[in-house]
Amino acid sequence: MNTFIEHTDAALLLIDHQTGLFQTVKDIEISQLKTNVTALAKAASLLSIPVITTASIPEGPNGPLLPEIASWPDAQYVARNGEVNAWDAPAFVQAVNNTGKKTLIIAGVWTSVCVAFPALSALAAGYKVYAIIDASGDVSPAVAQVTITRLAQAGVVVTTTNALTAELQKTWNRADAADFAEIYCATTPNYAAAVESHLSAQKSARS
Repeated sequence: MNTFIEHTDAALLLIDHQTGLFQTVKDIEISQLKTNVTALAKAASLLSIPVITTASIPEGPNGPLLPEIASWPDAQYVARNGEVNAWDAPAFVQAVNNTGKKTLIIAGVWTSVCVAFPALSALAAGYKVYAIIDASGDVSPAVAQVTITRLAQAGVVVTTTNALTAELQKTWNRADAADFAEIYCATTPNYAAAVESHLSAQKSARS
């Protein structure tokens, strides 16, 4: 059995990345979380992976979707009718089913609720599920760690933005390699410094 993800069979679900909920996140820096979520969406766009977004009561204290997510090109937004677990919303499940994909990449806020509940529900429904922890956030590191353990024990693949992106990319021998390099430079400033140093050395060697 292939244990690696295939981009042709994947859909990205970005759940409840909302301005109010972001104010409660304490297990990752907010700027890093925003960068990682955007990077994940960019990787999906490069590989033509369908993106579905949703929000929990956006007119209430949870707030609207982040502008970066709400305005993402080609993403399908699915409204919910108060369901805490997005998988309990028939329109959301229908949107996922309509993609025809059987591997779901999920990120959201909070990890313990907005990621965990639909991830476990989708797993029970027969999907292969990836939870992207650093494109998600929760109220404390302890809560996030407990959730990671719960998800992993249930069979959800727990991973990170860079690891998932590299798994999808597969090779540098591709026309859009520079676009993938931009993703890593955005998520990992030290990698950006390494790239800059390499380019500088090449320029000096040619002069």
